[in-house]
Amino acid sequence: MSLVTLLPFIVLIGAMFLMTRSAKKKQQQAADMRNQMQPGSGVRTIGGMYATVKEVSEDTVLLDAGPGVELLFAKNAIGAVLSDDEYNRIVHGIEHDLKSDVVPDDASSLTEDDEPAAAAASDEKPVDFGKKDEKDEAEEPSDAVAAEAKADDEPKKTDGDSESK
Repeated sequence: MSLVTLLPFIVLIGAMFLMTRSAKKKQQQAADMRNQMQPGSGVRTIGGMYATVKEVSEDTVLLDAGPGVELLFAKNAIGAVLSDDEYNRIVHGIEHDLKSDVVPDDASSLTEDDEPAAAAASDEKPVDFGKKDEKDEAEEPSDAVAAEAKADDEPKKTDGDSESK
């Protein structure tokens, strides 16, 4: 046999070796994660249930799913061991205090002297955006009414289709 005919088989065997190696690596990581479980750890099962580990045996885990609810699971049924912050965020809705880590959007909140800026803002006249109150509209005709009256005075143009033909 020539090398050209053996090359596809060699590539196929190499690909299978790499795939099984990565699968074994993932299985080892999952086993290490399950071995790190201790009583008090928050976990998520492969079914999506969140609970707290109460006891760990060789092949089983006793979980506390709520007041008076204890469930016995196989260790392989544990999908993830969660950190305390993540477990509290998901189960209890307790968020980590991130306000100390937040950077303000602008520098105005970093300045200590905010009073002169507020005083300067109150001295300015209000900006007119062209809107009028209802009482102003009653006294003065609006521009739309004036434009409509002007359009009535001018003869209307047609496109040639008229009833007088």
